[in-house]
This record gives sequence, structure tokens and C-alpha cells, in this order.
Amino acid sequence: MRADRLVSTLLLMQARGRVTAAQVAAELEVSVATARRDLEALSAAGVPVYPQPGRGGGWSLVGGARTDLTGLTAGEATALFALAGPGAALAPAARSALRKLVGALPDTFRADAEAAADAVVVDPARWGRHDRDRPAMVDALQDAVVRRRRVRIGYADRRGRRSERVVDPWGLVDKDGDWYLVAGTAQGRRTFRVDRVATAEVTTEPAERPADLDLAREWEQVVGEMERRRSVVEAVVLVPERHVTILRDHFGRHLTTLGTEADGRVRVRVGAPMALSIAENLAGWGAGVEVVEPGSVRAELARIGAELVARYGGAEGPRPRPPRRPAPTSSGY
Repeated sequence: MRADRLVSTLLLMQARGRVTAAQVAAELEVSVATARRDLEALSAAGVPVYPQPGRGGGWSLVGGARTDLTGLTAGEATALFALAGPGAALAPAARSALRKLVGALPDTFRADAEAAADAVVVDPARWGRHDRDRPAMVDALQDAVVRRRRVRIGYADRRGRRSERVVDPWGLVDKDGDWYLVAGTAQGRRTFRVDRVATAEVTTEPAERPADLDLAREWEQVVGEMERRRSVVEAVVLVPERHVTILRDHFGRHLTTLGTEADGRVRVRVGAPMALSIAENLAGWGAGVEVVEPGSVRAELARIGAELVARYGGAEGPRPRPPRRPAPTSSGY
């Protein structure tokens, strides 16, 4: 887009002081003629740039004029680069953008901003797993979101059934490596897994988008609806207080604290799609937890316990280890 090139050209001039059309062309990967037209367009638009002919000449900002991002405070600049820095390690476009932003910052902010950008490294691969590739359709869908154009997608549902739909793209969400498209349809808001999008054709039709759209708020509603569908069965459980945090790691937002009993145990409510799912998460705690209700979860725990007794009840326990020999002592001389 030409607007992007003009901004990039201006920041390049600011960083280098003086540039030639050939240098701008090489940096922005355009022709020399295009670079020259962009420089002339900046001058015609009132930006204080001027050409200097002859050997050692080029285009410069009048009087060293700058386009500092003076609207940013030092704290805001540092926060911006701390947030953008980890992503820049993964995306070449983000690295390029940060370099340009650094050039636009006032000198007093620049050192802290650069330090903030390098303060965090993001490794998206979990322990023991390979990094997941970003779905191929993300770029096409992002382009449709930015340009606010309707997109025709070929989509497969969870059962593999294919269909073609025309949607109004509102935004994309990356949830722990899984990408989702939040879009408007004739039936209202819908969410599509991007890895199930087989084709995406950006049309020339403008996309309809709510004037007060807040993508973060929309996604929170989507998550709430999905979590409610996943949590079909609920159980009330008594657990020692020290175990609540660990159980919360297992059940996440499906654990609610209800209060503390007279004996010090905490009463919590947990949820999962099936009674078996709850029982499997609690079985390893043995008698350390007590399921108050429902009976279906208690029955699943009893069944799991019976299976374990049937398999291991007659097994010999571990053999005692021989006592360790005391380590030899040194005379110290």
C-alpha cells in the first residue's frame, strides 16, 4: 500500500539523514522510479523534504525535522515494545516494524524501548512437542479483516461435512496455537476454526461490522458459551485447602469455590463434559478428596477403584531398600 511506503520512506530519511531514490528503492523493494515518485509526493503533501542534486546529494528532511511519536510517554513506549518484542522474534514483518518505530521515538525513550523489546523471548512449543505451524489461511483471512471485505470460505465442520459460506470477518483469535475466525453471518455471530477452512476468497463486497464491535468482548462471550457446553456435569467436592490450587490447574474456569467446612476442608464445584472425566481427574487423589454429589461421579470413582484393586490388590508391594552405607569421612589433613 502506498501509504505504508510513504511512512516507511519518511522514517528511513529520519534515521539516515539523507537518502537517494536508489537507496529507498533497495530498502523498500520497489523500483527507483516508484521511490522517486514517493519522495516527490511527500514534498507535494507539505512534508519538509527537499532534494539536493550532485555528488553526495539526495533527499533530506529540512532542518533535520523529525516525526517523533511525541504522543507516547516513556512508560507507554516501554510497554509497547515489551508487548511487541516477543512477537518480533517470530515474525519478520514485526521486526521490520519495530525497527521503524525505534527510529520514530525520541532519543530519551529509545534505549529503554529497545531494552524492553529484547527482555522477553517467546517459545511457542510446549515441552516435548514441536511448534505448531500457523494455518495457511490466517494471512488471507487477516487481509479480509483489515480491508473489511466479505470472504467466501470453504469450511468443514467437526464431522468433516463441507460447505461454502460468505461471512463478514470481524477478527482473528490465536488461542494457545489454535486460530479462530470470529465473523458475522445471516444467523448472527459465528466462530470458525481456521484449520478447518479449506479455501478463502476475499470478495469486493464490503463487510458489515457492528459499529461498537469489541473483539475482545466478543471472544469472551464465545469462550463462555463454549465452556458452558463443555461443562455438562458438575460435582461438589470437599478437598484440603492446600489442594485447591492444584485442582484449579486441572479444571481451570470449571472450578468454583463454595466455602470452607468446619473441619477446614474447602467445598468446591467442578465441571466436565462427563462424570467419567471428573472421576478420572479426582481418582489419583484417593481418600484425599470426597465427592459429595452427584452419585454418577461417585459411581465412576468406585468403578475405577474396583478396577485398580482387581488388578493390583494382590500384587506384592515394593521391596524395602537396603540401608545406605555411611559416606567415608576424610581426615581433613
